[in-house]
Amino acid sequence: MRSILITGCSSGIGLDAARTLHARGWRVFATCRREEDCELLRGEGLESFRLDYADEASIEAAVAEVVARTGGTLDALYNNGAFACPGAVEDLPRGALREIFETNLFGYHDLTRRVIPLMRAQGHGRIVNCSSVLGLVALSWRGAYVATKFAMEGLTDVLRIEMRGTGIEVILIEPGPITTKIRENAIPQFEKWIDWENSARREDYTRLRGRLYGPKTGKDAFELGPEAVTAKLIHALEAKRPKARYFVTTPTYLMGLARRLLPVRALDWLIAKG
Repeated sequence: MRSILITGCSSGIGLDAARTLHARGWRVFATCRREEDCELLRGEGLESFRLDYADEASIEAAVAEVVARTGGTLDALYNNGAFACPGAVEDLPRGALREIFETNLFGYHDLTRRVIPLMRAQGHGRIVNCSSVLGLVALSWRGAYVATKFAMEGLTDVLRIEMRGTGIEVILIEPGPITTKIRENAIPQFEKWIDWENSARREDYTRLRGRLYGPKTGKDAFELGPEAVTAKLIHALEAKRPKARYFVTTPTYLMGLARRLLPVRALDWLIAKG
């Protein structure tokens, strides 16, 4: 039975991946930040325990748990959990960037480093990092999240090159708009870090706050369910020769093409027009 460690399984992309791969016969270690979410997953028959990217001790303990349960093997890692901190770049304090990088990048890196020795010892493995269309292009008000995803893309590219010949494949999945709780989960970060009332862009925050706090009445343009990401994940895990990158949703394909073909100012204009 092939085994995989998945992070961020309390909802959305991670939860769908855990359930689907379990149904396909994978041994899934479905981790969450909160123990109460792990308990719910155990109630579904999944193997679940706590892993919080911002907590080094929990990462160490989670890998130790995998080793104890498998005897020291792991076929795949799916780095998935992340959060957003919306706000204009000029309004992002240092602490906001430090906190989001701890989870969205440093945690991924820490966990990946801890599983590579297991994969080296067995001579094979798949490391899949969930990036974003925002790892390809930048959008206003998303500077903190964009910065983490751009950094992840670079780190993942280098790791992929360095792992050549080891039997370890390193892969990026880049979703566009997917039905998740990322907008809902961004509200506490916005309230914690962004002093919008004293911002030079106070009036501009009206639209942002309306989008954050307003009820979502339907899907965004081109939005797909998390199962669309899982479908690409399955190929990344099970294909004999996986791709280095998997795009998910129409906007990711369009932005990937635009980034290659358009001059920077033309791309900026296109993005600003929405």
